[in-house]
Amino acid sequence: GFRYLFSIYGFLVFIGIMFLLMPAFLVAFVRSGVKGGNLIYKLAGIWADSFFFLTGVRTRIIFEEEPEWSRQFVFVSNHISYLDIPMMVKVIRQQPVRILGKAEMAKVPIFGSIYKKGAVLVDRSNPEKRSESVRALLGFIAEGISIFICPEGTFNKTPAPLKNFYDGAFRIAIETQTPIRPILFPDTYDRLNYHSLFSLTPGRSRAIFLSEISVEGMTLEDLPVLKQQVFEQMEQGLLRLNARWISRDPNSN
Repeated sequence: GFRYLFSIYGFLVFIGIMFLLMPAFLVAFVRSGVKGGNLIYKLAGIWADSFFFLTGVRTRIIFEEEPEWSRQFVFVSNHISYLDIPMMVKVIRQQPVRILGKAEMAKVPIFGSIYKKGAVLVDRSNPEKRSESVRALLGFIAEGISIFICPEGTFNKTPAPLKNFYDGAFRIAIETQTPIRPILFPDTYDRLNYHSLFSLTPGRSRAIFLSEISVEGMTLEDLPVLKQQVFEQMEQGLLRLNARWISRDPNSN
């Protein structure tokens, strides 16, 4: 019905904006290094703004505590929807950032080329490739660029607020002494969920910036404690916001 037709409209809008911006993306591809990457993110922000506007997705950014944008962060968020990445590039506009993304997305025709240039790709099935991705992210931190990681690694397909976290984001934060800034996307599941690409609907989509978590003085021995601290802060936030995928049934799997 409506969702199916609206999703086709949304897909055409997404593709249409991509082609309109393609000349600018080609300029970004020619630019080497950090400047080229930064331009890709600026263009991706315009892409996200246009897509959300034309599909009636009303984004709202809420700061429980606003970051000091002059400082670097390891941003982390929950991952529940295909809309999470457009939300990421929309809400981090005040400073350069790089997103850790799934390697398989690079295989999508045309879009994959842009994705590959802008994101640091990770193949989680290959430990060596995972280590390469972490080294690349450490390099961006050294260049003064913040990074954005979904510590769940892939979509949370459970009825729990979050699925288990990988170590990568917390290892990088400790090794570089960069504070962690959690962000919650409680509504992207309602707008376009992981069950189907044909589930797009207009409506609100909030990004909630939670309080900063300092890693000052921490060593890798503190990693499990840090990971649990971030997990609990994000879990409590999603419960407080009544995120729709969460089941209150203790027997649900």
